[in-house]
Amino acid sequence: MTSYINTFFALLLFPIIAFAEHHGEPGRIVPIDSSAEYPQQQWRVKSPSDLGITEEKINHLFDLSFADSATQAVVLIKDGFLVGERYAAGFDKSSYGTSWSMAKSFYASLIGISIDRGEIASLDDKVAVYLDYFDDQRAEISIRDLLDMTSGLEMPDHEHEKMFFASDHLAYARAVGFEKPAQEKFEYNNVNSMLLAEILENATGQKADVLLKERVFDKIGLTDATLWRDSAGNPLTYCCVDTTARQYSRFGLLFARSGNWNGEQIISEDYVNQTFSEVWTGLESSTIQQDRGYSLHWWISRHDEEAVIFNASGKFGQYIFVDRENDIVFTRITKYHPTGGSVQDWGKLSYVNWLGSVDFRRKAAEVLDALGIIELNNAIKTPVTYDDGTSKEFFENYQIIIESLVEISRQ
Repeated sequence: MTSYINTFFALLLFPIIAFAEHHGEPGRIVPIDSSAEYPQQQWRVKSPSDLGITEEKINHLFDLSFADSATQAVVLIKDGFLVGERYAAGFDKSSYGTSWSMAKSFYASLIGISIDRGEIASLDDKVAVYLDYFDDQRAEISIRDLLDMTSGLEMPDHEHEKMFFASDHLAYARAVGFEKPAQEKFEYNNVNSMLLAEILENATGQKADVLLKERVFDKIGLTDATLWRDSAGNPLTYCCVDTTARQYSRFGLLFARSGNWNGEQIISEDYVNQTFSEVWTGLESSTIQQDRGYSLHWWISRHDEEAVIFNASGKFGQYIFVDRENDIVFTRITKYHPTGGSVQDWGKLSYVNWLGSVDFRRKAAEVLDALGIIELNNAIKTPVTYDDGTSKEFFENYQIIIESLVEISRQ
């Protein structure tokens, strides 16, 4: 096997985006038309011209996306209709991708739903209300701090890559201690998101993946998906939901429609408005400073007078872009070759997971594969992204792609 598995050896941290001190005004709110289109079992298709879009604009957006050979699929939804899609050779509408950190946005929606149901009082509740072991220096951390990535929990040089290789991801997350006061610094810390698994279970009495299926996915027709757990049975609330590009787009449409699905308010509009809020540069950040931001487990792609675009984002270039004002969802995923299963199992590779360096683990795995001791394709059950699904040009062209997406709605 000539290409190594990138995802074994780096954890879910593509987005390198600026953070800010306070939430500002929410993205512009557009009333939901009671006759708005929603997909049933399948998306209904309309031609771009029927919706006032030129095919040239869509082709330009798709061409930019496929300039990166890692692209597996792109799907464009406008006004609830499928107006365009494209797939790489060997893939089609039924081909799964893996979410990586897009799943953070999925599981964060459950916090909003639990607030709506009275199971969680507020985003500003202290985590200690739900996790009794937060009775130490972590006692002042709020749920909002977790969702805004400003918890102040320890952030080592390896950025908690090691958690992905642990047999019990929640036990790993529980042991991560206090480093700095909350709201002082933005740090994209997967532990923040993993703790949601236990917060939600203690608040509701149900596992987070069961909640996601029952409270969100089943209601929006996202019925064909794999929600990964670790080998200890914990839902991986910081990553790892496998499904198709079309199916991911359903979740995008839910947020484009302010949490409403065909007349049912699945997530309160207030929570979606708080999610789609401006969070600009103001706090120190361990990421590269750019002109974008972060809010309640969603990234801000663009926020100005012309366009407000948010995205759920995952490592290696997984995206669900949402333009709520123009009722547009654009989904892009990279090439993925599922290992099967839904419970993480490292197999023989678990014997090298004790190695202190992620790079060392990668090299050890490559040696074992070369010696024929293991076959990486068959030795494990876990989300993996190979070299063919690792983005480069998409990142380099990111601003141009966002501008091309904005152009879709220009007259």
